[in-house]
Amino acid sequence: MHDVYIYDAIRAPRAKAKADGGLSDLTPHALLQQLYAALLNRADIQGDQLHEFVNEVILGCVTQQGEQAGNVAKSSLLYAGLPYQIAGTTVTRYCSSGLDAINLAALKIAGGQAGGMIAGGVEMMSRHPMLSDGARIFSDPKFAIACQILMMGSGADLIASLNNITRAQADHIAYTSQQRAEHARVSGYNKSIIAIENPVKKITVSEDECIRANTTEASLGEMKPAFADLGAKGVDAYQLAAKPQLSKIDHIHTAGNSPAMADCAALVLLGNKALGEVLGKKPRAKIIAAAVIDDDPLQVLGGCISATEKLLHDNNLTTSDIDLFELHEAFAATMVKAQSVLNIPSDKLNVNGGVIALGHPMGATGSIMMGVLIDELERRNCKRGVVATSGAAGSGTALLVERV
Repeated sequence: MHDVYIYDAIRAPRAKAKADGGLSDLTPHALLQQLYAALLNRADIQGDQLHEFVNEVILGCVTQQGEQAGNVAKSSLLYAGLPYQIAGTTVTRYCSSGLDAINLAALKIAGGQAGGMIAGGVEMMSRHPMLSDGARIFSDPKFAIACQILMMGSGADLIASLNNITRAQADHIAYTSQQRAEHARVSGYNKSIIAIENPVKKITVSEDECIRANTTEASLGEMKPAFADLGAKGVDAYQLAAKPQLSKIDHIHTAGNSPAMADCAALVLLGNKALGEVLGKKPRAKIIAAAVIDDDPLQVLGGCISATEKLLHDNNLTTSDIDLFELHEAFAATMVKAQSVLNIPSDKLNVNGGVIALGHPMGATGSIMMGVLIDELERRNCKRGVVATSGAAGSGTALLVERV
């Protein structure tokens, strides 16, 4: 088995998934083209020579519809004019896709199938909104229940109900996320961001757009529950039948303590030791271990907790052995439960904010989080970190990395 190193991790700014968002005029291919160019420039690789260093690109993308359909990993390589010899694979494991792309790339390097890989993700939600692919599991309620697949907000409210998590606790998580994200933005902590040109709006997008710095816990407390109506249409009854210990579902999640939709893409350059020697480039981190496991599908979003538990257990580690945790802030209740179950101190968890504040471009989020973690490990001169993501149906993936 070969050691697997991360040589670089970059991303676009996370833009509002709206027509006035800074990236909304760009196709996924046009956005990725700028990121490929930036990654090659940083690694000092000529585009027409990329196939000599990289065997394959693996990208996560959840809504593989329209411009994002047809294997966007491969088609974006060709669109960018990169060598045809490089393979391209697009994967979906719901919102865990971007981290699973990194894990799959790492497995190919570890097994000797590849010496260098690019992994990451893309999701342009202003152009392809969540559920626009018309998947039956999200459009046919009877079929969804047969598959035990519920909407994410319903799962988050179930997590809150099962763990006695209050609205005040959820709003505090959201407020903290906003404050930390804004602090990181103004302090210049986001070193992995690449400025993106939007020729249609004639602007350069260089900062995350979704942060709502003026949010207060009082303003969050005024928001109405977002998923109570869905519960009244039969979801609550189904959840209560499956969880007889509950007498009711507490609908504590609102637009304010739920993830914001966003446009973004991210790329991570991975390779064996020989890749760094050839490029004359020192690795930024080493992938030590990974864990993939699913949680209760009715709770939908607990996968990041279960995967982190498994990762720590399998490697004989405790929370105190980890310097920083970057866990998918998939609705506020998930984070309250994560802190309780994993005993993670607040000053180790999502220290620069999470997707409630920063936005959640589904297929790209996991790969973005990897860059955020490595940036912060370097800034703090820390050694070891965990990235973990949740996706629909209880999906969970966690990676353990160490700075080199």
